[in-house]
Amino acid sequence: MTARIRALSLTEENRRWWTLGAMCFALFMLMLDNTVVNVALPSIQEDLGADLAALEWTINAYTLSLAVLLVVGGRLGDIFGRRRIFLGGVSVFALSSAAIGLAPNDTLLIVGRAIQGVGAAMMMPATLSIVTNAFPPEERGKALGTWAGVSALALAIGPVVGGFLTDYVSWRAIFFLNLPVAAAAIAMTLFSTRESRDETVGRTIDYAGIVTLTIGLTGLVLGFIEANRWGWGSTRIIGLFALAVVALAAFVAIELRVRTPMVDFGVFRSRQFLGASSVGFIVSFGMMAVFFFTALYMQNILGYTALEAGVRFLPMTLVLIVMGPLAGRLTDRIGPKPLLVTGMLIVGISQLWQSFLTADTGYAFLLPSFVLLGVGIGLVMSPMTTAAMNAVDRTKAGVASGVLSMGRMVGSSFGVAIFGAIVATVGSSKLRESLPGVPVATRDRLAESLGGGGVSDGAAPARVVDATHDAFISAFGTGMKISGVVAIFGALVAFTLISGRRPPAAEQVPVPAPELAPEPAAA
Repeated sequence: MTARIRALSLTEENRRWWTLGAMCFALFMLMLDNTVVNVALPSIQEDLGADLAALEWTINAYTLSLAVLLVVGGRLGDIFGRRRIFLGGVSVFALSSAAIGLAPNDTLLIVGRAIQGVGAAMMMPATLSIVTNAFPPEERGKALGTWAGVSALALAIGPVVGGFLTDYVSWRAIFFLNLPVAAAAIAMTLFSTRESRDETVGRTIDYAGIVTLTIGLTGLVLGFIEANRWGWGSTRIIGLFALAVVALAAFVAIELRVRTPMVDFGVFRSRQFLGASSVGFIVSFGMMAVFFFTALYMQNILGYTALEAGVRFLPMTLVLIVMGPLAGRLTDRIGPKPLLVTGMLIVGISQLWQSFLTADTGYAFLLPSFVLLGVGIGLVMSPMTTAAMNAVDRTKAGVASGVLSMGRMVGSSFGVAIFGAIVATVGSSKLRESLPGVPVATRDRLAESLGGGGVSDGAAPARVVDATHDAFISAFGTGMKISGVVAIFGALVAFTLISGRRPPAAEQVPVPAPELAPEPAAA
């Protein structure tokens, strides 16, 4: 009994585990919101009278603000204190969740989602940098494996929780659920987590860097989000990408000259950090496209409801939950390289497997590929994170975690956009072959429907429905083949750039402190 009480009380020996628990609480809330909202969109539409564009921006507003501000959130934690920025992020996330739950119209809902993304951008890199600072290198794989497992658990049960609350309570309950979780995360953080920051820099903010990075990433991510709807060759998309190139070039020029840059490019001197970041981009590129378009296949081709489709993803995510902590422990023993190479190869095989789907293969054919994908992603996520964070000095943990998380978010947006472009292009070609007598304008409208899996039964003649389904499946197969090849290339990247040695202290590449005159603390 005494031993149990001692284990539950805060001591220097177990403080880091209490800290990990606090970060996992917050991470669970954050990742749950990535998937829990999707299944509530029809109820939101009915309750608020939202149109399709408003529903899209209910998702996109959160994604955009999160992706754009991740690096800023990580760097602010380095400068002003990671615990302080984390607590601020949790508070913003909780308050915006309450505001969304009370939103009387879709405009305030979208504004609330954008603010929620700001809170998430403060939280996500802070959870990773706080865990990195709390654990010594030889235990970091185990800790980050737990961190990855909690993330997978939240993603797995998100559609189920969202479906249950929407059907039996209200879509607003999805957002009110964040309030007690946020309160628990704040209490545990105040109880257990010590403050840490980058002592090599002064407490000054690189405003020019923030502005140019924000403009550049906004143009880039917004371009990916809207490219298939506005057209890749449209003036607006070309303008967004041109703006992104100019702003990001200006950002690099500014960062190389200021005394306290938002991104210390010294972290990229490590081949391991560069390799781990590249693997993170590649695995996210394929993973989100699989989740998004396979869900469309199950709902529009196989006829499952959103909740039924979400439940059928559970075998993959349950495997991922088990593999995450296991891969973390293995990383501490054998290093990240063999796990990353093996994991990316398995991800590639799973995606190539799915490229052979037809309208008749069904879920039984999908299930083994889901299990393989869960194994592959589980072998990649925590070793990739551990490799990246062990490759930089602890003082740079905030900016390193921000860069890593940003790369994954941009990779996700890029993957969905490219896959959508493949569906539109290949699908249009297939429709021209299967419906030669249909007017061009009608075929174009049918091609636009492919982004949602094709037209539904009853909305058009059976011949047209079958043609759009066949076009979607053909394009889906092409996209999966490309994703599979990209994943296998990711295995080559890991093999080339990731060190084969055990982690980790020898792998750290300290970034020298700049020679600064003493600066006053920010008010």
